[in-house]
Amino acid sequence: MLDILRNRRSIRRYQDREIEAEKIELLKEAALRSPTSRGINPWRFLFVTDRALLEELSRAKESGSSFLKGATLGVVVCAAKGESDVWVEDCSIASIILQLAGQSQGVGSCWIQIRKRMHSSNLSAEDYIKQVLGLPENLSVESMIAFGYPDEDKRPVPKEQLEYEKILK
Repeated sequence: MLDILRNRRSIRRYQDREIEAEKIELLKEAALRSPTSRGINPWRFLFVTDRALLEELSRAKESGSSFLKGATLGVVVCAAKGESDVWVEDCSIASIILQLAGQSQGVGSCWIQIRKRMHSSNLSAEDYIKQVLGLPENLSVESMIAFGYPDEDKRPVPKEQLEYEKILK
């Protein structure tokens, strides 16, 4: 597990290579095994492989989401927020579990923050995604995660560059 954490980096450039169906199924299983507060499981996941839809979703924010159009898989992480008072935390945990599961299979990823971000001056990124996907009003979108085989080489952060001063005594 520590090797997965050491080697995981945010990947924003992807090869034009589909992710195998069995790997996507493992990602789905990993998402559904994510821990949640009190076992409520308020999260919902949309696995998107349609390239035209990924391109449309890549325009969710004014900046910081465009790389999704180069991914071969996007996962939209939502929650029925009325089911839990800690849906944000539960969705965040599921998002990183998805990224670590992808890393363990050789698939790169990058988190795209959606909650409290804007698509334009008068439309939130969340509302844009809800319109594009036809999501019901009771769902709130926390993040999207872009997945694909890396087309960039990012080395692990060296241990001596870790900010150990942030470990309080």
